[in-house]
Amino acid sequence: MFATRFAPSPTGRLHKGHAFSALTAWSAAKAAGGRFVLRIEDIDPTRCRPEYETGILQDLAWLGLDWETPVRRQSDHLDDYAAVIESLRARGLLYRCFRTRKDILNAVGDAPHGPMEAVRPGPHPAEEEARLLASGAPFAWRLSLDRAREVLGEAVWNGMTFVEEGEGPDGETDLLPVDPTAAGDVVLARKDTGVAYHLAVTHDDALQGVTHVIRGQDLFAATHVQRLIQTLMGWPAPIYRHHRLLAGPDGRRYAKRDRSVTLAELRAGGLTAEALRDELGFSRGG
Repeated sequence: MFATRFAPSPTGRLHKGHAFSALTAWSAAKAAGGRFVLRIEDIDPTRCRPEYETGILQDLAWLGLDWETPVRRQSDHLDDYAAVIESLRARGLLYRCFRTRKDILNAVGDAPHGPMEAVRPGPHPAEEEARLLASGAPFAWRLSLDRAREVLGEAVWNGMTFVEEGEGPDGETDLLPVDPTAAGDVVLARKDTGVAYHLAVTHDDALQGVTHVIRGQDLFAATHVQRLIQTLMGWPAPIYRHHRLLAGPDGRRYAKRDRSVTLAELRAGGLTAEALRDELGFSRGG
């Protein structure tokens, strides 16, 4: 059965761009007679807040969306992700990385062949790793592309693809190649929470039976590393659709970091959900 999802992080209130993305996914599910899943991606303990999660639910209900319950909150399932990390570690696919963000940035400047050395730093020398472990220094787990290539074999490594649907009912569907090196030796387990975005999202898409990932064009590049993780774990490959990004009157796309006007503020100013849906191109009832 067709199943898609909207998976916001509760790091602020929703804006028009979020509304467009949520309505795009919800309308696709309704048109297909399928499932619409709401997931709260709250693995960043420094930025996620309960009041923002409450606001997300209020805003989506105001828009007229409905979703399956219970809503999966990622912070409630850290043990699930820890089990995946352990399975990857047992296969030799991960290595400890004690480097800080500053260390990585410095490595970019020092790298003789460009920035790839910074995102593929490789394991620490054994003696250094032992010393850092003994000191109790925090570390992340990085995916080793060299080991991943070895495990998958050349045919699979070079043959990974993903299906990308065009926007709209008449959009073209393309079969695109995956670049498994696009994100380098990506962090799959952060130092603080023990999981990172790419692993959590691919795990949950597989667990929740998501068949279609409908999200903004800003996440198109993430598809490459996520397809690599799915392949390594034997998880199914969803069909992807990356929709256009909305921009405000100033021409800049809506973003939390730019303090874009929120749905709550628009609602307080008298805007109705019906008017917003019409503005965004969604008639009443999807």
